Amino acid sequence: MKKIITTTLLAACLWSSQAAENYIIIDNQTGTILDSKNKAAKVQIASLTKIATALVALDWADLTKSDLAALAEVPAGAVSAGMVSAIGLQQGDSVSLRDLIYCALLASDNVAAHTLANHIGARVANPEGLNPANNFVAHMNALARTLFMKRTLFLNPSGMDHRTDITAPHSTAEDLARLVRHAYNSAGFAFYVSQKSREIHIFRGGIDTPIQIHNTNELLGKDGIDGVKTGRTRRAGDCLILSSLRAPESQREGETVFITPRRINVVLLDSPNRFSEGQALVAHGWALYEAWAAAGRPIKKSTSL
Repeated sequence: MKKIITTTLLAACLWSSQAAENYIIIDNQTGTILDSKNKAAKVQIASLTKIATALVALDWADLTKSDLAALAEVPAGAVSAGMVSAIGLQQGDSVSLRDLIYCALLASDNVAAHTLANHIGARVANPEGLNPANNFVAHMNALARTLFMKRTLFLNPSGMDHRTDITAPHSTAEDLARLVRHAYNSAGFAFYVSQKSREIHIFRGGIDTPIQIHNTNELLGKDGIDGVKTGRTRRAGDCLILSSLRAPESQREGETVFITPRRINVVLLDSPNRFSEGQALVAHGWALYEAWAAAGRPIKKSTSL
């Protein structure tokens, strides 16, 4: 117990110097909130939006048994309105749906996200008769409602700053924590975001051009961190979601062995130094987790997602 208390105090001291205004730390298995600050504040979330984009795409592929190796063509709308592709995608390029998901999650490519939305949005239910991309965004918002993300509104699949001040896309640290818990229960998602790099293939004029893309998450592989996503825009500032895994805990009671998975998720919004703060929050979170686990992992509805 003395060691746990000492570790908790040390992590608290490390975190006390940080400047983040919006964050939350949760136990992934139970949704228990280990710590938070301004968790319900509505803010823009930049490319963290692409987590929802990828989940809608993966859910659609799973439900329809669609092949993620199928090619999607980059439409004109995906390279207009000031959107820039981090990997150089151009109108008319063809990329597999799987590689587009990698591009959206690892390289945070806006054009890849909009290409996914355009392709899948034309193939899912569209009761309001929206254009494909907007129809896809409607399904992103439907996912948010299903997950009780009551303070979230998606307006595009990439997380780009909205061009008007009347209605801006927004979410909260708490809502994003719900989204990430769901993501880690979705087949395939964890593997995508755990990759440090990936070779993807762009077909341009019938020629296959392989490109190596790299994960923008600089903390991947440190302190058990195996995901999740970075984000940055002028209005949202620097944002980061991290997930950290430790070996499961086993406990024997008679002839029965109970296995408890151990994973914490951290959401950090509008941070002046997202990677150093994110790493400090993960250490802080694990110290809090150890104290919570030593107390028997109490679960209260008022402090759980």
